[in-house]
Amino acid sequence: MYKAIFNKRSSLKFKHFSRKAYALFAVLGKEVIVGTLSVSALTYAKANSISTDVDKVNSDSTLQKKVLELDEVNVTASRAPLALSRQARMVTVLTHEDIAAAPVQSINDLLKYVASVDVRQRGPIGAQTDVSIRGGNYEQITVLLNGVNINDPQTGHNAFDFPVDISDIERIEVLEGPAGRVYGTSSLLGAINIVTKTHDKSQISAHAESGSYGYLSGGGRLKINNGRWNQSFSGSYTRSDGYSRSKAGNLNMDYNGGKAFYQGCYDDDNIIVRWHAGLSTKGYGSNSFYSNYSDEQYERTFKTYTAIQAENKEGLFHFHPLIYWNRNMDRFELFHDNPDAYPFNYHRTDIFGVNLNGYFDWMLGRTAFGAEIREEDLVSGNLGELLDHPLHIHGTDRDYTHGINRTNVQFVLEHNILLKDFTFSMGLVAVKNSWSEMNMRVYPGIDASYRINSNWKVYASYNSSLRMPSVTELFYNSKGYNANKNLKPEELSSVETGIKYRGQAIQGSVSVFYNHYKNLIDWIIDNSADTAVLTTTNFGKINAFGTEFNLNMNLEQMIRGQHFLRNLQVAYTYLNQDQKHYEGITSQYVLEYLRHKLTAELRINMWKDLNLNLCYRYQKRNGRYATGYDSITKTNILRNYSPYSLLDAKLSWDKPTYSIYLKGNNITAHRYVDFGHLPQPGFWFMAGASINFGL
Repeated sequence: MYKAIFNKRSSLKFKHFSRKAYALFAVLGKEVIVGTLSVSALTYAKANSISTDVDKVNSDSTLQKKVLELDEVNVTASRAPLALSRQARMVTVLTHEDIAAAPVQSINDLLKYVASVDVRQRGPIGAQTDVSIRGGNYEQITVLLNGVNINDPQTGHNAFDFPVDISDIERIEVLEGPAGRVYGTSSLLGAINIVTKTHDKSQISAHAESGSYGYLSGGGRLKINNGRWNQSFSGSYTRSDGYSRSKAGNLNMDYNGGKAFYQGCYDDDNIIVRWHAGLSTKGYGSNSFYSNYSDEQYERTFKTYTAIQAENKEGLFHFHPLIYWNRNMDRFELFHDNPDAYPFNYHRTDIFGVNLNGYFDWMLGRTAFGAEIREEDLVSGNLGELLDHPLHIHGTDRDYTHGINRTNVQFVLEHNILLKDFTFSMGLVAVKNSWSEMNMRVYPGIDASYRINSNWKVYASYNSSLRMPSVTELFYNSKGYNANKNLKPEELSSVETGIKYRGQAIQGSVSVFYNHYKNLIDWIIDNSADTAVLTTTNFGKINAFGTEFNLNMNLEQMIRGQHFLRNLQVAYTYLNQDQKHYEGITSQYVLEYLRHKLTAELRINMWKDLNLNLCYRYQKRNGRYATGYDSITKTNILRNYSPYSLLDAKLSWDKPTYSIYLKGNNITAHRYVDFGHLPQPGFWFMAGASINFGL
């Protein structure tokens, strides 16, 4: 179990905190201001300490609200841990209870209910999903598993191929805005961290569910606790026939995949050591995902993940070292099981990383520091420069003929000044990458907050960061695609301000932000040209303005004497980009952002242990997509994205040791698209059960 280590400082004491147990990025040794999210909408609340010991502050499985007394709460969203009242930045959190109540099948589906997150799904069950934050694209966020960066430099398309099942997840943490000082420069517009479950007691759990389109999923978990030592093993398998067929009558949205995960921990009074290992394998029909020339495309991915990290609990200096190795393998088939029609694309990426974070206190405040070396090595059949010595592709008669190697080095320094209810944090990240042969670049950040009283707080921040181009953006040249290996890194500067309120029954926040992009990268089509080729380009400069509103109402406290209506949450995000200089082009990602997104969630207790969760989502996407090519006018046939509304629901009978449930997605069977011309599923029905018991 992860223990709180920052317990020797003053902190804010508050009371009447209902049902929530948060600790952000515990694996990084940090505590944060977080926002509560009951699946469908984000609302800010206060968190407890770094500990992931959720059993200390937990709700019962029947969603019965408990008003809990919390003492000595310490949090931070910076490199150095600070008291709750001192923080300016916030992180949104989906708790274990939120995940269990959600009518979803994957992590990707769950993130759809976060108002600031854009989830563009191409297939079912999160087979291939692009996830972005605040109008960015899927390459501009850092994805972490237990605090370990698992981004793939080949492409961000497969970033969410986690080796853990959704049932293994304790919480999901989303940080919005540039986060170079905390997570490195790849987090141009934020970060998403997946934290797996830990428990004090040995136990066994299992789950199974089935539903529409031949959907079947099942898995299990074994947790063994021996005092200071604890270990867990889990595995799962999921498959589906998909919801469409090719012109030839073959399945082209089918899916099958398995996951396996092992984690261990040693924890005593002086040190905590954690280690992780996992794999994920999946194959899925990718109907017209990347090309309109074939509706029988197919992709298979295989990922392994290993990491070990430690943290001392005593002493003047607090250190957190981390070592990790991730391997990603990908095979793309333009024509499924037919390499003679078009050769398969093979890729293999190895990522090695070493980093060290730490902090110390002195008379002028609290100072934090960090350093990381990340080695990225890719071999491929078509991406990168020609290899001097080709490498054989195991299990085939092919060779890896191309490749690329690049090293990223970065340093972080941060200092925090504390003056009563005012906090001022300043810092910078310095980065150098071997691929671009760039000089060391420095990106600063400043956060400030003022706590007006126990309920109200105002904050403001300025942060900046950069992102290196992916290997696909640099080298992917094929029919309809033309990459540019001379792309410059993206850069972003962001300003944000907002106000937060927390009462006993109502919590909320309002924020506004302004993003200034430089050298933004995207695949574009010049509609005035005589061809429909997508080309990677540095856009130049783009300015974006956005606002977010979040409201959470505890209806049991607001309407005394009733237990039918439990909780209502509403969130809205608006975004507008300055695009006047980019008329006449079709953008595949950057200009196709969500202008409006509204989410709402209502939790109801129907009777005793019978609970109903209703989740609503409305979104309006900016941009157009090509539906064909007019050979006479020599122009693309374009269509604007249409707004749509979706309603999902989960009805469950919840007991401490088991749960039986029914889930429905897109109950109204609305026809819509998230990306291009690819239709998304209609009504999807599922039924399942889960069980857990101690040993």
